[in-house]
Amino acid sequence: MKVCITSTGPGLDSEMDPRFGRCQYFLFVDLETLGCEAVENPNIGAAGGAGIQSAQLVAKKGVEALITGQVGPNAFTTLQAAGIKILTGASGKVREVLEKYQKGQISSSAQGPTVQAHFGMGKGGGMGRGMGRGMGMGRGFQPPSPSPPPPAAPQEELQALKDQSRQLKEQLDRIMEKIERLETKK
Repeated sequence: MKVCITSTGPGLDSEMDPRFGRCQYFLFVDLETLGCEAVENPNIGAAGGAGIQSAQLVAKKGVEALITGQVGPNAFTTLQAAGIKILTGASGKVREVLEKYQKGQISSSAQGPTVQAHFGMGKGGGMGRGMGRGMGMGRGFQPPSPSPPPPAAPQEELQALKDQSRQLKEQLDRIMEKIERLETKK
């Protein structure tokens, strides 16, 4: 079985990269031999579409599972369409994460994206080319907070989903209000 793990470096002793679409490396590991192919992520600096492009790269390698920290909505949809099992919330050294996976200690599949679109673009990845002209950057703008890894208990997961739903509704309400204000200024 072949899996992909997001990594900060090219070897099994590297730390996992918590980002998917903009991780530094993809490590493709054959679990039977522990043979590892490191691929530097060509999408790390992409202006947009990094999640989809990274998901397509991973799918072309024929992996059965992806182990990462977080995955956004576009990458999630693309990976799911390719039939790849998505395991999120993992952290630590790649070798240790692989051992946990093989022992069945990392087994819960992501039921949906764990972060919102463009999550991995922080830390200067955009290189300042946007010049601050994006929608929603005016007064009252609140950047979306990333979702926590899925909780273990079903009741906790239900509450987390309700909280996330409420946050998304509030964000949508703010967007709709801004659209209405801009339309009345025409």
